Amino acid sequence: MPAPMVIIKTLIFIILVPGSVTVGIPYLLLSSGWWRYAYESESLWLVGIVPIALGAFTYFRCAWDFVFDGHGTPAPLDPPRMLVSSGLYRMVRNPMYVGVGFVLVGEAIVFQSVALFTYALVVWLCLHLLVLWYEEPTLRRSFGRAYDEYCQTVPRWIPRLGLSSGAGPSAAGRPSARAS
Repeated sequence: MPAPMVIIKTLIFIILVPGSVTVGIPYLLLSSGWWRYAYESESLWLVGIVPIALGAFTYFRCAWDFVFDGHGTPAPLDPPRMLVSSGLYRMVRNPMYVGVGFVLVGEAIVFQSVALFTYALVVWLCLHLLVLWYEEPTLRRSFGRAYDEYCQTVPRWIPRLGLSSGAGPSAAGRPSARAS
């Protein structure tokens, strides 16, 4: 069982960071009047509920795994103590970011907003560059060959369909840099 403080810090991080990215900034974009071009459909907004629910579930499940399996938080200043390669991390290496992307695309559909679709694309590009230039090199320095094997086994963004997705090498007991 993790310390209660880890749970509290995780909740604070969720409110501040993904909360800002998926709720705060979209609200500002929609309410500011900036780039108000929208498409109109009577029932298409219902379709957007599915990616929002899937994305939120994905993010919260990954945060749970960070707390309970990794004994840390999603925050880079207090990362999991152990490499998290269970749960959704068996399917893709960055499920938290995939979850955020699903939420943003779902919001763009619900609010029928081209601005939110554009924002979702910019966020994904920024996250992709963060993964390439910071997270993967940091994890590679921390775990060396074990992380390389994990990368060979688990794809970065899109799960392999029809193939068994393993978690890569056993990471139990290893100290961790952040794997999101």
